[in-house]
Amino acid sequence: MNKVLAAAGVVLLLVGLGLGFRSVSVSSVDCGSAFSPAGGITPMACDGKLNNSVTLVTVVLVAGVLALLVALVLKLVHDRKVDA
Repeated sequence: MNKVLAAAGVVLLLVGLGLGFRSVSVSSVDCGSAFSPAGGITPMACDGKLNNSVTLVTVVLVAGVLALLVALVLKLVHDRKVDA
C-alpha cells in the first residue's frame, strides 16, 4: 500500500505541475497559465478562468503531497512495528 500511495502522490504532483503550466484562453485570447498569467490587459473573463485553474492546480498538488505524507507515515509506523 505504501508504494501505491507514494506512486499516486508522485503522479498527482506531476499532473498538478502539468496543469499549472497549461495555457487557458477565453474567446481566443490567451490568458496565460496558473503559474504564469498573461501580462498586460486581459478580459475580465480571464480572471475566472485563471482562478479556476489555480484552484484545480492547488487541489491536485495538495492531494499529491498528502498522499506522499500518508505513505511516509505508514512506512514509519510499519518500520517501528518491525523493530519492536
